[in-house]
Amino acid sequence: MKRKGVFIVSGVIGLIFLLSTLPTGMAYAQEKVISLKIANFFPPPSKQSRLLQEFSEEIEKRSGGRIKTQYFAGGSLLAAPAMYKGVQSGIADIGYSHVFYTPGRMPVSEGIGLPLGVPSGWVGAHMAFDFFNKYKPKEFNDVKILAIHANAPSMIIVRKQISTLDEMKGVSIRAPSISGEIIAALGGTPAPTPMMEVYDAIAKGVNDGVWAPWETLKTFRFAEVSKYVTVCWQIGASFPFYLAMNKNSYNKLPRDLQELVNVMSGEYQERYALVWNEIELAGYAFGVEKGMKYIELSKEQGEKWQKAVEPVITNYIKNLAGKGYKEQEAKEMVEYMRARVAYWTEKQMEYKISSPVGPAGMRPEAYVIKK
Repeated sequence: MKRKGVFIVSGVIGLIFLLSTLPTGMAYAQEKVISLKIANFFPPPSKQSRLLQEFSEEIEKRSGGRIKTQYFAGGSLLAAPAMYKGVQSGIADIGYSHVFYTPGRMPVSEGIGLPLGVPSGWVGAHMAFDFFNKYKPKEFNDVKILAIHANAPSMIIVRKQISTLDEMKGVSIRAPSISGEIIAALGGTPAPTPMMEVYDAIAKGVNDGVWAPWETLKTFRFAEVSKYVTVCWQIGASFPFYLAMNKNSYNKLPRDLQELVNVMSGEYQERYALVWNEIELAGYAFGVEKGMKYIELSKEQGEKWQKAVEPVITNYIKNLAGKGYKEQEAKEMVEYMRARVAYWTEKQMEYKISSPVGPAGMRPEAYVIKK
């Protein structure tokens, strides 16, 4: 009996030794493969969509096959307005959308889209990320935020020429949430048209134009249905984007895979910042190819437009003061964002990252619009 016991113990020890010497991949093969659904509303050919697809493929590769992903682009799993709720409820494990698709749902983060003079996508993304990390808005408490971005400043992409503030009166422009307030402050008529319907709305004359960055000239092919871009980066307002993960999906991951998600989130935070900048150059070039005319605001007009949109900032502060924040807190948030815009603008010029918009030190000669 003793001898039989010795054999059993020896067998167990041998099995433990054998498992400890297996290659890592073989050891993990015993684990259940984790499936993640990743959703995005951008058209599949867009760089934003391709970058998230790359994220999807890369996380599979780095996990050694322990994670398998399904990638759904172009709103095929969740449309943009349904993205946040869809991630929160687990329809998607990870989703990418922007704050303005759910007006009022993320009141603090909507401030990232204020007309604060954001001159480029790279600056906007860094400002947005700093703001999120400083204030940790509770509106995101029910998901895990992987990255926060803000795209390049929106322009007036329109069918008729607009070079002065007076010419904005009555012009119908697609612009949701705070961007709609900006259009109204400029004298225009904001329209809540879903992004995927804007092309047809402009082509049919339902909308006169769209409030969007240059990259949409190519990404959404607005250069095919519009003729002019009013370059109004002086008021520099962005769309705040988020990459969010379902909390349960994250919490169920083994510790090392959670760390993998964290590391990759940091990497892709910067990659998106660079892509948001890069696609502006492509959008500008596509507009030139399609014969669009770019209209730069004069110094006088730039100042008028800046003054016209100040009430939008004041209104944001008042709204937050009515939602549990002190007015001084809201003012400090705005000033913090302004300071980060100034800081990252200097950094972009220092790093010589080219942009087709923004101050002279940021734009190569090829992107300086001649009067």
